[in-house]
Amino acid sequence: MATQKKTGGWLTVYALEQLPVTHTFGIPGVQNTEIYDALNNSKKIQPILVTHEGGASFMADAISRTSSLIGVAVIVPGAGVTHAMSGIGESFLAGIPMIVIAGGIRRDIDKSYQLHELDLHKLLSAITKKTYLIKSHSEIVSTIFEAYSVATSGEPGPVFVEIPVNLQIYAGEIENLPVFQSKKNNPVPDSDKIKEAADLIANSSQPGMFLGWGARDCSDLSVKLAELLNAPVSTTLQGLSVFSYNHPLHTGMGFGPSSVPASENAFKNCDCLIAIGARFGEIPTGSYGVKVPENLIHIDINSDVFNKNYPAKVAINADASDAVNALLEALKNINYTSKANGSSIKGKIKKDKQEYIEEWKKHITDKVNPCIFFEKLRNKLSHDAITVCDDGNHTFLTEELFPMYKSKHFISPTDFNCMGYCIPAAIGAKLVNPEKQVIGIVGDGAFLMTCMEIITASTNNLGVIYFVFYDGELSQIAQGQEIPYNRKVCTILGKIDVKGVADATGAAFLVIEKNDNIDSTIDKALEISKKGQPVIVDVKVDYSKRTKFTKGVVKTVFKRFPLGDKIRFIGRAIYRKIID
Repeated sequence: MATQKKTGGWLTVYALEQLPVTHTFGIPGVQNTEIYDALNNSKKIQPILVTHEGGASFMADAISRTSSLIGVAVIVPGAGVTHAMSGIGESFLAGIPMIVIAGGIRRDIDKSYQLHELDLHKLLSAITKKTYLIKSHSEIVSTIFEAYSVATSGEPGPVFVEIPVNLQIYAGEIENLPVFQSKKNNPVPDSDKIKEAADLIANSSQPGMFLGWGARDCSDLSVKLAELLNAPVSTTLQGLSVFSYNHPLHTGMGFGPSSVPASENAFKNCDCLIAIGARFGEIPTGSYGVKVPENLIHIDINSDVFNKNYPAKVAINADASDAVNALLEALKNINYTSKANGSSIKGKIKKDKQEYIEEWKKHITDKVNPCIFFEKLRNKLSHDAITVCDDGNHTFLTEELFPMYKSKHFISPTDFNCMGYCIPAAIGAKLVNPEKQVIGIVGDGAFLMTCMEIITASTNNLGVIYFVFYDGELSQIAQGQEIPYNRKVCTILGKIDVKGVADATGAAFLVIEKNDNIDSTIDKALEISKKGQPVIVDVKVDYSKRTKFTKGVVKTVFKRFPLGDKIRFIGRAIYRKIID
């Protein structure tokens, strides 16, 4: 091929067009306008203007979670990068692929203290899989291709690419333009370890399964394995949708004292646990309050997760689908027959689920009962509706009370646990799933962090529905304070005019004040959203009944206190109840 002269901006967009990329997110600035000008000419990629780069990275994260595409942020260096770090950190700890492209300071002059000058690679080294500094035009395309491969191989994650502004603006000679070829180097399941795992299962009387986000692409195989083993199945928070709520072996999130009764009871006699794509993090284990059997089979594509919190009898480093497929074949070869009573397990799970829901429905309130709200909402939505949560009390109400049916159709912040996720992430999800209903469940505190990003939904005619659980507090923390301290410190919000936010961002506004207007308001919201207008629904929620998760975590953490501190905390709480 003859030598060509191309600008770095053109080369950047050429490379992105070779990848599964349909949108970029960010704000143009002095060091990336050449890339944006090239994006404007793209027939494949639509650049989306956001109000804040944090929203850009959350939108990119959601695209990767809810589709086969990869999310891309195109941002300015300096403040653009620091703003975007919340979403980058969320993706890094959650194992979500993302490409972050930033313009860079000029590298062709010897001047210091340039605008936005900062060591971006040192800054981002802790929350990315890899960072790249482009030094020549010839590196741009191949580096972006490599960034995609790194982001999507093994345990996925964000990758950062800095392209200096001088390379973007000026044309450089290119001898050839590479064409992207996909390459992934995922580990293959060790056959000896698979056989060892099959033998452990064969010798167990009641196996159980614990699924995380790493099992998102092997839902059907997980069902086959669960049915073969007659194993109850629990999930992490991030993996909440990977095993359908409708399946009779599904129990809920976690399996200890912080989980719903269906999970806690189903796993009491578990003598062999198969954990697939789960890291035993703080949330799904209820602050590490679960009892994990000695016979733990841990399957994960990232070998670093093994034996971190609970020792594995067998650790299998492989992609979840490959490992489960191999395990099913190994069990078939030994003519495995389950010793567990499937009918009894399923019957108990069903009974426990029904009783927990009935307990919630009996909660009397003059506001909105969360259980009744979620039941009515689920009945109104399509089977494949996408639900996006934020971080807060509403997250655990959703986890306990709102059924999820389809893998990758529930997303929320997890290990990084970043408030402000829901509003922009729902926008990203809707952009790449325009035919599906997309709803956000968000607490009022988290809503305040990114609510102005709804203007991006309005500008792009995205009919996302946001249900804002309004109680005037940072409820999850306020409840955590109230139990031991008998007071709430810095968790009471100012009065919020939610309608004012709707007016400012072009969204429709509705209110659910009591249980009797839930149905009609949801109907109105769905009808409006069909026309491409975002909707904000102010839900006057009653948070007074605590979730099983909240109660369980408080007890678990308190049990670890030394005796002297237990006495001190109890004495202080009693004293304050008397004098306050």
